[in-house]
Amino acid sequence: MTSSLSPGKVLLLAAHYATHADIESLARLSSQQTKVLHKELLLRILLTYLPEIVKPSIYVGFLLSLARDSLEEYSDGVLDTAPVEGLSEDEVSKRARKLHLQQLTCTDAPSHFHNDPISTFLIQRSYRMDSETGLLSQVLSLLTPFSSHSPELRSWITSTVVPYVRRNVEYYTDENPPYSLLEFQKLSDPAAVLYLLSRTGSREGEKGLIGRDIRGLIGPWLQGHIHWRSKPTDDDNHNVSDAVFSAGWEQFLEWLTDQAVTSWTVAVAVTEQWGGPKDLDLGETTGSELTESQFQYLLQGYARAALASAYLISESTVEALPGAYQITTHIMSLLGHDNISPTLDMAVSRLPNMSDFDASSFLGMKTATYMRNDLLRETNPLTSPTEAAMVLLLALIMSASICTGFGVPYSVRKAGDLAFIQDQREQKGEIAKLIRSASTRIQGDEDQYWSQVRDKILWLNTWGISRDQPASSEAIRGIAGTVSTEFIETEILKALLSNSRYALAKNIYEDGHSKPLAAEIIQDTVYQAALRAFDNASNPNRSRGGLKKCDEIIHSFPATLDKTHPATKRVEALLRCTHALSDYRLTLKQGEPFKPVVLRVHSDPISIIDKVLEQNPKAYTRLPEFLEMAANMVRAGITQQARSIKFDSETGDNSKELHRAEKLIIASCIEAALREDDFETAYSYVVSRLETPSSDGDQDEWSWKAALKAGQYIRTERTLLPTHLGIASGNPEIRHLEQRIECLATALRVAPTSQLQEILKTFRRCEEQLDSAINEEAAAEASWAGVGEVPGAFESQAPQNLQPARNMTATAASRQAEEAPMSLFDLSRATASMASRNFTKLSNLPSLATSRAPASPSPSEEAPRVRKRDQLREAATGTLVSGVGWLIGANVNREATET
Repeated sequence: MTSSLSPGKVLLLAAHYATHADIESLARLSSQQTKVLHKELLLRILLTYLPEIVKPSIYVGFLLSLARDSLEEYSDGVLDTAPVEGLSEDEVSKRARKLHLQQLTCTDAPSHFHNDPISTFLIQRSYRMDSETGLLSQVLSLLTPFSSHSPELRSWITSTVVPYVRRNVEYYTDENPPYSLLEFQKLSDPAAVLYLLSRTGSREGEKGLIGRDIRGLIGPWLQGHIHWRSKPTDDDNHNVSDAVFSAGWEQFLEWLTDQAVTSWTVAVAVTEQWGGPKDLDLGETTGSELTESQFQYLLQGYARAALASAYLISESTVEALPGAYQITTHIMSLLGHDNISPTLDMAVSRLPNMSDFDASSFLGMKTATYMRNDLLRETNPLTSPTEAAMVLLLALIMSASICTGFGVPYSVRKAGDLAFIQDQREQKGEIAKLIRSASTRIQGDEDQYWSQVRDKILWLNTWGISRDQPASSEAIRGIAGTVSTEFIETEILKALLSNSRYALAKNIYEDGHSKPLAAEIIQDTVYQAALRAFDNASNPNRSRGGLKKCDEIIHSFPATLDKTHPATKRVEALLRCTHALSDYRLTLKQGEPFKPVVLRVHSDPISIIDKVLEQNPKAYTRLPEFLEMAANMVRAGITQQARSIKFDSETGDNSKELHRAEKLIIASCIEAALREDDFETAYSYVVSRLETPSSDGDQDEWSWKAALKAGQYIRTERTLLPTHLGIASGNPEIRHLEQRIECLATALRVAPTSQLQEILKTFRRCEEQLDSAINEEAAAEASWAGVGEVPGAFESQAPQNLQPARNMTATAASRQAEEAPMSLFDLSRATASMASRNFTKLSNLPSLATSRAPASPSPSEEAPRVRKRDQLREAATGTLVSGVGWLIGANVNREATET
């Protein structure tokens, strides 16, 4: 029996049983020696001598009985007292003093456990199991049976031990814990939360466990009463969630928003895998002990952080935006909102009407700053979990998704900036960019694709809100709300025409019941689109490439822009002149072929015809074609003067410009012919095309120059021979000089007064050369005739320089004139013709005409015979002022009659 044992021996025997983990003997001894081994002493003996490696299952039952003060069940049985039977009392006393039992009081344990020996023992035992042996896996086996011992102990187990053990034993076993259980308990609330989440979502393969971590780590941790405190509030204005505060929860919200910035997939996974503050894994403990105010605080904070995360996702991809949408719809469902499209694609396809959206809280530039500052503040209207804030966020996400789908990456924040700042210029630029990008991403049926593009762009303009709905001038109506519908429709029309969707464009803007655009806007847009197609063309053939497209565009709206419209006429003229150039080789710059756009950007497009004449031999012979080409350039409005006339002008007159172009082309062809030594063609152009002098208002600086150059041309060996002579002289030199004189006479007729004297000098020299050539020919003919009268001279050789008498010679002509004089009628007609053709301008030179006194020849100097040429000149000069005739060598003082 143990009744004979002294207290000292009982104490030593209890320590012996504890050291050897003989819990059954210890329990029996405790039940028999209750006066000696009271509860606190037994707990101290166990705390000091029971090895930490002993499984809790061995002694938990004893501890539970001890906690209930019911050890009677262990009273039966015989104890082995051998370890203390041979000891004297003195020795027992000495050994008892050396036991050095641990105190139950612990400064590291929470203060509210100091009066609870069982709780204090369990806490210290847990510390020692972790620090001495690292048997964290057995700590919960020790503590769980005591979860109902007291609310404080249960709270400590749930909020401290459970998350710590799960983090290091169950969830992430591949690393050594950086903190012991005691050190973890001492961490500040924000530091503890960051430690619990330090591995959450950090590895790609573990992202499916994010919800588990929040549910099993943060959820239990929040059950601790020590992690909550009251927050001072204004009694006059607060709600139920304002009275409580948790620094650890605030840290969790910051962690969530940080993940949205650095790894948005983690933030999305949180909302996908975690059901909110009610979704907790508390282990084997009873249900959550959170109060309603605490729950509302957690719910409102989580909703705020989730909405903030959607704004903070900076990645603008087709994967990130559905994630932001998932976050938002999760929060809306959590807060009891329904009728939400399950996916972003479905929402975008529906293009919902946001007319019920209350935009009164989101006005002006200030709203844009809320996206960057204080997103977790309760005063931030963008993240406040109100219906208006969530609907606005959905609209921004859908807007960003539409833009990204068009190939212009948009984040939620970028869409928000565009909507909140309301810069009309920027919004117009973005709309134009979206439409251009959409043109490069055509899929499937093109008409259907473009119809969807139009619907989406128009939705971005107003979010389905009618412009007739009253609202503040700063109210948000879409990310392009400041842009007029007319501008958007015009840009869409441009895109349809650029992408050859003529039937769809006609169906929408011309045939439809509602007329999105006025006829004037359609006309101007179609005209400009046709010109853009022209400018982008590389082939001047109108049946191919850009010019073909230009032709199709200008005729795509037959009712709005018919063939009689000035714009249609201009484009048609432009196409005709450009197509005409396709028949020629033309290079403006070395190695660069001609492109149609050059015509529209060139300062003087008619001068391009000069290049054609230079680069294409014999092209000058196609004068009518070049005249038509130049006329079309004028009608197309691409010449410098014609550009000043608007195509819809009622008073615009381009007749002067047409006349100018005609004169310029004729002059260019004359000069081209002279460059290629084709004097005959140049001469024919001068006498047939330059007969009419310019009107008083025109400045024709080309015709007289071309005529003068033709008159100055001197025959060479390269000069092309005439194809026929007609009635001209058989002597090519004489014939050439006569043609030069005619060209110079034309130059005199069309040249300005200031140039006449220079032309007259050339005229005089040419005529002197002609007189000399005629005299030489006459002398040669006389010599030949004299030789022929000598008997036997019929075998003599003719002079080598004597031209064959294919036509009438000068001498023969003189003789014929003497034998068959001209009639008065013929003489009058010749006089009128020569006077009108060659000396119109001479009447402008009275000073020159009177500057020289005429000489009167004596009767003895009178020629016996008068040549036909002299007769014509004499008759012509007789009709002019008497003092002018000396300029051409006429003898105006000849006696009027001969006896």
